[in-house]
Amino acid sequence: MDICAGPLRSSVKGWLIIVVMVAWSMVPRMALAQGVQFTASARKNVSVGEQFRLSFSVNADGRDFKAPNMEGFYILSGPNPSTSSNIQIINGQVSRFVTLSYTFILQATKEGEFQIPPAFITVDGKQYESNPLTIRVNATGAQAPPTQQNPPAAAPRQPEDPGEVGQSDVFVRTSVDKKNPYQGEEIIVSHRIYTRVGISQYGVEKFPSYNGFWTQELQNLQEEPSKHNEIINGQEYLVAEINKVALFPIKNGPLTIEPLELNIVAQVRRSSRSRSNDPFENFFNDPFFGGGYQNVQKRIASNPVTIDVKPLPATNQPADFKGVVGKYTFKSNIDKTDVEVNEAITLKFTVLGEGNIRLIDELNLSFPTDFEVYDPKTSFNLNKNTQGISGVKTFEYLIIPRNSGNFRIKPVVFSYFDPDQGTYISQSSPAYEISVRKGSSATSEIAYSGVVQEDVRYIGSDIRHIKSGPVLLKMSGKSLFGSPAHLFLIIIPFLLSVIIILFVRQQLRKRSNIHWMKTQKATKVARMRLKMAYNYLKSLQEKEFYNEVSQALWGYISDKFNLPLADLSMDSVHETLKNKNIKDTLIEQFMETLNHCEYARFAPGEKSENMDKIYEEALNVISKTERELK
Repeated sequence: MDICAGPLRSSVKGWLIIVVMVAWSMVPRMALAQGVQFTASARKNVSVGEQFRLSFSVNADGRDFKAPNMEGFYILSGPNPSTSSNIQIINGQVSRFVTLSYTFILQATKEGEFQIPPAFITVDGKQYESNPLTIRVNATGAQAPPTQQNPPAAAPRQPEDPGEVGQSDVFVRTSVDKKNPYQGEEIIVSHRIYTRVGISQYGVEKFPSYNGFWTQELQNLQEEPSKHNEIINGQEYLVAEINKVALFPIKNGPLTIEPLELNIVAQVRRSSRSRSNDPFENFFNDPFFGGGYQNVQKRIASNPVTIDVKPLPATNQPADFKGVVGKYTFKSNIDKTDVEVNEAITLKFTVLGEGNIRLIDELNLSFPTDFEVYDPKTSFNLNKNTQGISGVKTFEYLIIPRNSGNFRIKPVVFSYFDPDQGTYISQSSPAYEISVRKGSSATSEIAYSGVVQEDVRYIGSDIRHIKSGPVLLKMSGKSLFGSPAHLFLIIIPFLLSVIIILFVRQQLRKRSNIHWMKTQKATKVARMRLKMAYNYLKSLQEKEFYNEVSQALWGYISDKFNLPLADLSMDSVHETLKNKNIKDTLIEQFMETLNHCEYARFAPGEKSENMDKIYEEALNVISKTERELK
C-alpha cells in the first residue's frame, strides 16, 4: 500500500494541475457576471500639509481612466495603476476575480471642506463613474501623530513561528543625517524597512506632514529601493530604503518629524500540522501551489525624530542677505560693452551650488536711468540625488541704451550663509563700463522717445507775381467786425487750443503708462530685433542671429500682452494667444517658429538656408499675429 501511495498521489496531482489549467482558460469575466463596481476611497479627515492616499478601484478590466479635478490638494504621485486577480474553486466551479486600482498620493494645501468629483473608466465600451468624496482638511496639528513602534530590546522571535509577524520581525525606522542644523540648512531624512520575513508588498498609509520644513523628494516611492544586510541585536535583517527626503527648516527651535505609517503584507510559513485528512487540502497546501506560506497584513510606524534648529547668527549678517543657506558660486557675464544707441545688451548672472536654490529671488541691481531694462528671464535647473539637492539658477537681463554716453553698471553682491563654516559669505560681480555711441540716423529716429514731431510743409511759392486780371472789390458798407464770420474765426482758435491741450494730456498719460507703451511698441521693437537679426544673417553670425530672433519672438509676446519674460513658456504663450481669439492655425505656426528657432542651429543642411527659413517664419508670424489683433 505504501509503494502505491507515491505514484497514486503523483498521478492525482498531475490530473488536478491539468484540470485547473483547463478551467483557467475557460473562466468567464466575473466582473461582468456580478456587475461592474467602480469605487473611490480616501480618508475623510486630514490636516493641512498631511499626505494621504486616494484610490479608485474597479472589479473588471477597464481602460481610458479619467481622473477628477482635485482642487485643494497637491498631487505628489499618481495615478499609479495596479492589477490583482483571485481564483476560487467551489464545487468544481472555477471563478476569477480581477481588481484594477489607480492610486494617488495627495497633500492637503489649505483648510476647509473639499469635494472630489467622480472619476470615469470604460469597461467593454461602456463608461462607469465612481462615487464622489468629501474630505475635511483641518488646521495643522489638529490630528495627533501616530504611535511609535520600535523593536523591543529583548532577543527577537524567530520568523519561522507559524502564522504570526512580531514587532521584531519587521519594522520601519526614520533617520536623519543631522539633528542640530541651522535654519535653512539641508537635512536628509531616510525611511528604511528592516525585515526578517518575506514582504510581498507594502503601501504608505500616512506620510509625515513635515510641519515647519520645506520638502523635496529625493527618491520616488515607485522605484526599486536599495537594499543591504545589517546586524541588529545579533540578528541579521534585510534593510530596504523606501523613501528619502530633503528637508529645509523654515524656522528655528525644536521641530518634530512625525512617523511614517505603512501597511505591509508579509509572507510567513504555515503550520506544518494538518487539521484535516482530506487529500485535496493537503495537495493544495503543497509548496508547488504556495500552500507552505500565508500572507499576513500588518500596520507599522516609524519612530518620530526631533530636530533642534539653530537660528542664523545675527552678528556680521550682510545687509543684502535674503536667507539663502548652502554652498554657492556666483558668476556674471555681459555680451558687449561697446554699442550704439538702441543696440541690445545681454547681462547674465548665474548662481550654482548646493542647497535650496529655489529660494534665491531676483538680485538687487541698479541700472543707469538712460537704459531701458526688461524683466529678467529666469531659468532654473534642479539636480536631485540621494546625497541632496544642487542646481543652477540664471537671471538674464535685456538692456537697451536710449542715449549716447559712457555709463557704469555697478557690481551686484550675492550673500549666503555657509553652515559648514558657520559664517556669511558675500560674492560680488565686476562693474561693467558701457560705451554707447549715437549710431546711424535711422537708428536715432527709432530711439527718439520725445513728443512726436510733424513734418513742415511749405504752402504756395516763395515769389508772388503781380496779378494782371480783373480785381474783385467789396462793398464799403459791410465790415468783418461783429459779423458771424468774425465770431467764428474767434472761436476756432479757442476750440483748437482746448483740443490740443486734451490731446497732449492724453498722450502724456499714455506715455506714463509703461505697460501701455510696451504694448504699443511691441511690434516696433520686434521688427527692430529682426532687422538686427537680418544683419547677422548676411554675415552668417549664427549665434547672434538666433539670439536676436528668439528675443524678438519672446519679447513681442511679453510686450504685447504685458507678461513678464520670466513667466513665459510654450504653454503660457499658447494659452495667451488662444485667449486673444487668434486662429488655431496661426497659433500652431507661432509655436512651430519658436521651436524651429531653438533647434535650427542643430538641424542638418546649409547654415544660410536654415537661417533664411527661420527669419522668414519669424517675420511672417509676427505680421500675421499683429493683423489678427487689430
